[in-house]
Amino acid sequence: MPQTSRSAAPQAPSPLLRETIGSIAVLTLDSPSTRNALSEAMIVALHDELNSIRDDKHVRAVVIAANGPAYSSGHNLKELTARRTDADKGRAYFAHIMKSCSDMMQAIVHLPKPVVASVQGVATAAGCQLVATCDLAVASEKATFGTPGIDIGLFCSTPMVALSRNVPRKHALHMLLTGDHISAERARELGLVNSVVPAGTERDTAIELAKAIALKSAYTLKVGKEAFYRQAEMNLADAYTYAAQVMTENMMARDAQEGIGAFIEKRAPKWEDR
Repeated sequence: MPQTSRSAAPQAPSPLLRETIGSIAVLTLDSPSTRNALSEAMIVALHDELNSIRDDKHVRAVVIAANGPAYSSGHNLKELTARRTDADKGRAYFAHIMKSCSDMMQAIVHLPKPVVASVQGVATAAGCQLVATCDLAVASEKATFGTPGIDIGLFCSTPMVALSRNVPRKHALHMLLTGDHISAERARELGLVNSVVPAGTERDTAIELAKAIALKSAYTLKVGKEAFYRQAEMNLADAYTYAAQVMTENMMARDAQEGIGAFIEKRAPKWEDR
């Protein structure tokens, strides 16, 4: 008898889109029906793309944008609640998701390329964490930000890590303890976003910002981004010792020699990213 083969079950579409614009990789959260929740699939897709971008010499900067009215509503609470029927009432799965999300956020910080958030709508809980984790952020005037976990009995502890490293302590605690949303303009005042632009222009503005940064030496950007985050966790004396070492090594790099020479000679530098 001839053998029959079963057709593979269709795979669910990826919740993340990737587009390349010149040397810029644009990652777009594309699950409007879930308000771009950071589901397990979304977290994995983001982390996978960040890993693929890390050593891609054609990509010099990244923009993380979103489709639909929400930038991201944070963790997918329905997905998490469904695991309360597990034998351990979901404890292992909750731990898995929180670690996976934390690892993905750290991948943004450790990526040797600048990452710009393009925020078109509401960013709450882990969605607010994603904005705070990106190196830079451009927000629509219609965007809002919040950590409202307190309202449902779930303190936004992991979003707190990124938020408290962007926003002054008392303002971060106000957001965390009240669950209140803040406007895009208030987010700019507090340092959560860099700029606020007319609605509908935030994506193009973020891409143009990424393009401007991508014109710099990729080697110098890598050195500078890593040094920025490392020294921020040190005391003042250790930070200066470390930064002096980094700057000494940077001075020995080919691109520093070229850049300084080009400045003195009043010409455009030619980067070799080394």
